[in-house]
Amino acid sequence: MPVKTLEDLFQHELSDIYSAEKQLTKALPRLARAAENPDLENAFTTHLEETQGQVERIDQIVEILNMKLKRIKCAAMEGLVEEGKEVIEEIEKGPVRDAALIGGAQKVEHYEIASYGTLCEIGKQLGYTDAVKLLKETLAEEKATDEKLTLLAQSGANAKAAGVEK
Repeated sequence: MPVKTLEDLFQHELSDIYSAEKQLTKALPRLARAAENPDLENAFTTHLEETQGQVERIDQIVEILNMKLKRIKCAAMEGLVEEGKEVIEEIEKGPVRDAALIGGAQKVEHYEIASYGTLCEIGKQLGYTDAVKLLKETLAEEKATDEKLTLLAQSGANAKAAGVEK
């Protein structure tokens, strides 16, 4: 189904981020197991719970708007998940892998922040007030997760990877 209207674009973008979140729910446990730093492992586990709630919010939006999601696969998230697998396979467990996992997780968060920000703006234009409220909740969670990852990197994870304890 081609995208011809703003409503079509909203449906397409919502379908895409739904696929992204579903892929992420499968990837996060693997990332948690791959982390050496217990704080990073905990961040991945916590974000898994948040991501499951975000999927539920999308389900609520679909119900509120009486909309049907398209069956598409988010190619961007597929690529980011693949990058995470490569990090796990190619870098020995330890501080350097943790630094790479943090960077990869931030790429994911930035993609999600862009996606939810776009959906909020399109939803506003379409008058989808209740949907926008739910999207903003998720957007705030994604921004908070990105900030937590930055703090993890700054609080010593990257220094440890560099061989300089903080």
